[in-house]
Amino acid sequence: MGITTALLRVREHRKAEKFADVEFLVDSGAIYSVVPGRVLDELNIEPYREMSFSLADGTTLKRKVSSAYFEFEGEGGPAPVVYGEEGDSPLLGATTLGSIGLVLNPFTRTLHPMRLLMAGLKS
Repeated sequence: MGITTALLRVREHRKAEKFADVEFLVDSGAIYSVVPGRVLDELNIEPYREMSFSLADGTTLKRKVSSAYFEFEGEGGPAPVVYGEEGDSPLLGATTLGSIGLVLNPFTRTLHPMRLLMAGLKS
């Protein structure tokens, strides 16, 4: 299995003029995305809560969480964002991928538009 990275633009909200381009490690098994805290501070993105996260070795970490607007190749969407601390790598998780409408192809390790389904009843 290979490692996939992607360059995304991060903003406070969709219409914000200030942005940062961040190279992320894509991890479709992660729920939230991680952005370096210094980048979020520069974008005036303030945390609104703190959450606990478990690592594979059983260690528990607390991190600040907020929300941001992510863009990839002209498509974008809002998603929760974890304030990365020293030693944390930028990570693109499933919630952000879904918000933008992307899916990771596990065979080619590339991002593609997801097939969006909508269930409903006809009257």
